[in-house]
Amino acid sequence: MASNAFSLEGKVALVTGANTGLGQGIALALAEAGADIAGAGIVAATETEEKVKALGRRFLNIEANLSSIEPVERIVAETINGLGGLHILVNNAGLIRRADAVEFSEKDWDDVMNVNIKGAFFMSQAAGKHFIAQGSGKIINIASMLSFQGGIRVPSYTASKSGIAGITRLLANEWAAKGVNINAIAPGYMATDNTAQLRADAERSKAILDRIPASRWGEPADLGGTAVFLASRASDYVNGAVIPVDGGWLAR
Repeated sequence: MASNAFSLEGKVALVTGANTGLGQGIALALAEAGADIAGAGIVAATETEEKVKALGRRFLNIEANLSSIEPVERIVAETINGLGGLHILVNNAGLIRRADAVEFSEKDWDDVMNVNIKGAFFMSQAAGKHFIAQGSGKIINIASMLSFQGGIRVPSYTASKSGIAGITRLLANEWAAKGVNINAIAPGYMATDNTAQLRADAERSKAILDRIPASRWGEPADLGGTAVFLASRASDYVNGAVIPVDGGWLAR
């Protein structure tokens, strides 16, 4: 396949939670492939903006609290008005709370579910209306190893990431015939703020590394190639997939 099938020149990508970690890594990979970027989140993605602009692409900061569905229509409208269109949505924003299931609070349940699954669905709905009207679009959801496994001490995170796999398939079933591709990336154990507690626990960190065939924690940049593939014409016949990027964790 010609390399230009992976080009994102002329495309606009909206990435939630683009200020750090996986969201920043994905935003930079899409910008390197040619896309202009809108970053939406409660914290302004200042560092990401600087890095995207250094690549010669435009960046639009949209400040919004993604724990509520109230701003989703505004986020889509601001992206289209500010950057002249919308072609790619990456639902990356996410929370994790850790506690034993027997002690897990309703607040920790609701806080995580509101951002990770409710927010992702309604962002997809808002962008999906636009994509269906224009006859094309790409939605990339960020799933997890816990879309496949149970995990420990993260009940709401596990539930939300299992839900991400489910709505990815559901939306693909409904929208594939309308020219919209919906897929997900399931990162393995990545060196981000969400895993800081795990990496600080020497025993737990060793147990994780011992199981990863690649023998290292992943980095945000490791998701870049898969994100560009799913955002580009190269994936036009890929629908409802949940692609692990895990250093071989699931193969073990």
